[in-house]
Amino acid sequence: MTASFASKPESSPRTALLIGADPEVESALAGILDPEGWNLQKVSSNDEAFALAKARGFDLVITGRHTSGHEDVAFLRRIRSVRPHTRMIILADEGTPADAIASMREHAFGYLSKSFSMDSLSEIVQMALDSPAWDDGIEVVSATPQWIRLHVRCAMLTAERLLSFMGEIADLDLPEQELRDVGIAFREMLLNAMEHGGHFDPTQYVEISYVRTSHVVMCRIKDPGQGFSLEEIRHAAVGNPPEDPTAHISVRNERGMRPGGFGVMLAKHLVDDLIYGEKGNEVLLIKYLNPLTTGTT
Repeated sequence: MTASFASKPESSPRTALLIGADPEVESALAGILDPEGWNLQKVSSNDEAFALAKARGFDLVITGRHTSGHEDVAFLRRIRSVRPHTRMIILADEGTPADAIASMREHAFGYLSKSFSMDSLSEIVQMALDSPAWDDGIEVVSATPQWIRLHVRCAMLTAERLLSFMGEIADLDLPEQELRDVGIAFREMLLNAMEHGGHFDPTQYVEISYVRTSHVVMCRIKDPGQGFSLEEIRHAAVGNPPEDPTAHISVRNERGMRPGGFGVMLAKHLVDDLIYGEKGNEVLLIKYLNPLTTGTT
């Protein structure tokens, strides 16, 4: 059973808890949380926050960024033992890919580590405010920093949450250019799978595998649809005839689809190999890493 912000009467203010003295984070929250609808409470430590959360529930908890990811994941596990549906965003100056994975496994709403920007914080907080179903949707089937398997609900907000988590997992491990290329290609193929295979039906799930070796990154995405042939997708730029490179735009408009259609074409240029399975409902993205930039031999 999941919880929702809508479960409280409109006249009842929502409550957010900020851990640690952090004027920059507090200022960012003040710009997002409507003072007429939200009460922001501050405490100095995880222990103090836990004692307070035992006595009352909070709609949103944001950890202090001067604790480690490992500490905050332990705190999340602890607080959810008494408040199972706590919606928590973890901020951490120190973190590892394993911490990001653990936060996902423990159903953190979001995880931001290192020198994250206030824009990133604002985006994840806004997602938390907009998302009605929040403590499910990303199921960790198995995970190590080198090999992750997930089942992900076909919903736009869930996709954006997952992209944030995967950015944290890879960001500590990949050179900037490879990170950018893989991230953009992964996003395009993930949204394609959710839209065309899962029809953004929240009862449907996409299967995802991420594998990182010393020389290659591989992402496999399988959607719940019946598949397709690249030659048949008139709504995508990759299927346009040479004499009409924008033909797919009118097709998308006729079908009431979101703007876009360049995902497959873009991904093909950002990774080294893009391979579809026989049915067309699973795709493999492969990016070879430069040993000179990764520090491997």
